[in-house]
Amino acid sequence: MNRIRITFKFILHFLSAKNTHGFGVHSPYVFHFTNFVIYNKGSYYIFSNIEKIRSALKNDKRRLTVDDFGTGKKREILVSEIAKKSIKSVKYGQLLYRLSDYIRARNIVELGTSVGLTTSYLAAPSSVSRVVSLEGSQQIANVAIENFKQLRLKNIQIITGNIDQTLSKVLNEFDHLDLVFIDANHTSKAVLNYFEQALNKINSDSIIIIDDIHWSADMEKAWKIIKDHSLVMSTIDLFEMGIVFFNSDLNKKHYKMRY
Repeated sequence: MNRIRITFKFILHFLSAKNTHGFGVHSPYVFHFTNFVIYNKGSYYIFSNIEKIRSALKNDKRRLTVDDFGTGKKREILVSEIAKKSIKSVKYGQLLYRLSDYIRARNIVELGTSVGLTTSYLAAPSSVSRVVSLEGSQQIANVAIENFKQLRLKNIQIITGNIDQTLSKVLNEFDHLDLVFIDANHTSKAVLNYFEQALNKINSDSIIIIDDIHWSADMEKAWKIIKDHSLVMSTIDLFEMGIVFFNSDLNKKHYKMRY
């Protein structure tokens, strides 16, 4: 990731993100969502439990061998490196919890489990929800499974393997999806492929979250195409994440918000 580019993009986002805390938001639904999901600072007991695991992972020196499906090669990485560099921050993890809780998501698919912290935040609001998370590396998935057991989360299923090959089968197991979190292959081709497949299982109340929408110019290209899609009614750009709404009662409008 080009740090200089990301920093520059973040400054531009910050300066142009005027619709904060609901100001300038004319849709009652998006205004309510902004205040009770994005800017809600409430805490839940599960938060501290998940963050204790994050702290432990940052000191975990186990070395994992993972498959890179993009290059076709294997590489080694420490669990501590993943915990420090490759998983969502505390505030974004807790945002996923609030979002899942707010829409009472029961059918959830996550693309990119990593060590399972975002998965845990998505699954924790309801024990009756079904969360299926797709992860490319079996060894990384094994670490996530350990964390789910520690948190006593029994509503999560991990599917390992190349997501390009596993996603369609997983989607076919659902009648519909309430929430989809896409945090896997960070290329426009892959993200748009995942997005188009997920569209077959969404309804007007569903939400799709795209991670790292400003990761690269290529990811920004994918984000623009998604915003322009005929089924997409509104979006919220939080810089690190993009939230996509499909409710036909919403006016076609795209918001940038500081978070």
